[in-house]
Amino acid sequence: MTRRYIPLKSLRAFEAAARHLSFTHAAIELNVTHSAVSQQVKLLEDQLNCPLFLRIPRGLALTPEGETLLPVLNESFDRIAQLLDYFAGRKVQEKLKIGVVGTFATGFLLPRLSAFYQKFPHIELQISTNNNRVDVAAEGLDYAIRFGSGAWHGTAALYLCDSPLTPLCTPELAAQLQHPTDLLNFTLLRSYRRDEWTAWLQQAGGPQLPPTHPVIVFDSSVTMLEAAQTGIGVAMAPARMFSHLLRSGRIQRPFCSEISFGSYWLTRLQSKPETSAMREFAQWLSAELVANTDLNNSAEMQKTTTGSSL
Repeated sequence: MTRRYIPLKSLRAFEAAARHLSFTHAAIELNVTHSAVSQQVKLLEDQLNCPLFLRIPRGLALTPEGETLLPVLNESFDRIAQLLDYFAGRKVQEKLKIGVVGTFATGFLLPRLSAFYQKFPHIELQISTNNNRVDVAAEGLDYAIRFGSGAWHGTAALYLCDSPLTPLCTPELAAQLQHPTDLLNFTLLRSYRRDEWTAWLQQAGGPQLPPTHPVIVFDSSVTMLEAAQTGIGVAMAPARMFSHLLRSGRIQRPFCSEISFGSYWLTRLQSKPETSAMREFAQWLSAELVANTDLNNSAEMQKTTTGSSL
């Protein structure tokens, strides 16, 4: 069989462009021009006799062939780097690429990274945050921590924890919220889910939300709580992921009633075999969630006594 030789720089250009879904961002990473990345990808497509990208108006999308090639290259480049470290006399580090929805990252994961590295100094975490929209294959991720039902096509999902939503606001606004009806006096903040406030008000025995009521929509709960701290309105957010703000007193929870739209899950592609680093991370994360009182003890939520007991 004739062996096919493909330039390494063509594979590198494709791998970077596929991770970013952008020739421009790949060029910045590789310190070359946009044209150079485009040419190397075109050369690779010609040699493989198949398209690897779909050129769409808003950027790039991987073809099925590109989705198949990307994880193989990710793993191959990582193995090459580990072997070179070994030859250089350095201790081999296991890399773990994780995509995390921003709320879980700031509310739980990031404050515990120091403890993780003390226990697993041989694992190098590469963390990227998102607003719950992630492409595990295209980004070359080992794991993605997502919020939802746990059902994603071609994905294995490990349940992590529930994180129901409830109104959160500044102490000044909380003092004015004695009953859910009082919420109609304030701007309401929510995520892309249109029915969050409607569902919560119905469960809490509150009024219907008028169609013209002022609402501000955010693509991130983290950003939403930054806005809520300015006093602009009342946020519908997962209190358990903002226990640090509740403990500090900068944010209060005026009502006990909460509503669930999903849970947090640790997910990976079913086609991707688990590495020892992946197993160690999953076991550590599950143990931390079980032991964490912020997620299991409602007393830690510091519900204000000035509001309703709903």
